[in-house]
Amino acid sequence: MPKASVTFVCTECGGESLRWAGQCPHCRAWNTLQEFQVRKATKDARPRGAAPVRAIALVDMAAEDAPRTRLAWGELNRVLGGGIVPGSLVLIGGEPGVGKSTLLMHAAAQVAAAGKVLYVSGEESGQQVRMRAQRLRALEPGILLLAETDLDAICEAIAAERPNLAIVDSIQTVTDAGFEGSAGSVTQVRESAARLMRLAKDTGVPVFLVGHVTKEGSIAGPRVLEHIVDTVLYLEGDRRQELRLLRATKNRFGSADEIGVFAMGETGLEEVADPSAAMLAAAAPTAPGTAIVTVLEGTRPLLVEVQSLVNKTANAMVRRVANGIDVNRLHMILAVLERRLKDTSFAQKDVFVSVAGGIRITEPAADLGLALSIVSNELARPMPDGLVAIGELGLTGEVRRVGHLERRLHEAARHGMTRALIPTGSRAGRPAGLDTVEVRSVAEAVSAAFPSPIRSGMFIKEAGLSVS
Repeated sequence: MPKASVTFVCTECGGESLRWAGQCPHCRAWNTLQEFQVRKATKDARPRGAAPVRAIALVDMAAEDAPRTRLAWGELNRVLGGGIVPGSLVLIGGEPGVGKSTLLMHAAAQVAAAGKVLYVSGEESGQQVRMRAQRLRALEPGILLLAETDLDAICEAIAAERPNLAIVDSIQTVTDAGFEGSAGSVTQVRESAARLMRLAKDTGVPVFLVGHVTKEGSIAGPRVLEHIVDTVLYLEGDRRQELRLLRATKNRFGSADEIGVFAMGETGLEEVADPSAAMLAAAAPTAPGTAIVTVLEGTRPLLVEVQSLVNKTANAMVRRVANGIDVNRLHMILAVLERRLKDTSFAQKDVFVSVAGGIRITEPAADLGLALSIVSNELARPMPDGLVAIGELGLTGEVRRVGHLERRLHEAARHGMTRALIPTGSRAGRPAGLDTVEVRSVAEAVSAAFPSPIRSGMFIKEAGLSVS
């Protein structure tokens, strides 16, 4: 019998330590070390008579490309890198109630239309799963249900049935009788995922795991769980919003920056093939404080509406609220506007910023649009119809170039935009029907977005901007 030893694993970085400490020695996170049982294999664990392992030249390896299982939803195929790869282990995380089980039930129905799916439910009874499938119109005879949490029984069912897809909902409910600890502990989650990975590789059955997230938004359990699996997908979105984003943060079979867009309706999720059109259709009428920006999610450009509200307050403490944008980015843009625009101050004003549709913007290409949105509300002047702003702002107020500008401009022209403010020196192609205006600084961008009659001798001073 192999001997068991105790080590401590960090739930943030997956680092191991022989002794418990308040701070992880690897990532310096506090109170993240948890006890973990490790069984040491005996020296004669390898069967006698086994052939010795021999290295093979890479060029001599067979270039076998297993056919992917393509789903009916193109958005799912996009995020997965073209479809489900045989023998892959995919982890899907998200907040409670965001729609993880709903998404997987739709995927199970699409695979079961031409194959067999094993749905392992560790949290719900068989009746509950059937009710959800009936509500989603996903009742298929090819879906086999197994309400089980014992890992041995789950592995035996997968090996016996050899389905086209196996779904385990969720990995935090699975337990391995060979290891100590309750369901959801570091020991159980880590060893259960590793065993399912070996089973998927040996049998060629793709396995989808559902993972809960912590209050910080990361997958619950040890960070090594994300290292074990082949693909990590996060389902994002507010439960009170219609849109859901399926974001790939790790993918060994495709791009790790792709997103899929879905809409939650009465009959479950539906794919959104043209997200820009859906977001612009729900955009508010032209009003001060609204601007259209182009962001790039993976290889897909999206047109997103940014809204700002500047309100004068008598409180000693002003508020800075950002929904969908990093609040530190908002602070930087406000400082640049105060410094580079004449007679502009937000010292006694609350500033609220929101991205419509529940989208979260992480790239700096939306800086110029956000700045113009704030100036638009401050001047009480709406942005011109059909104007899109693309560019990153530097601390000196300059507008910097961004990547894949040509792709962004073509997306703007495809949705009826007629004018674009872009950084100076951009060599991207200009699509027909889209007038591009190159700007060097935020002052030039404000002057171009909000033109005013200029009298002789006033020049840029007429717009209330500094010439420095």
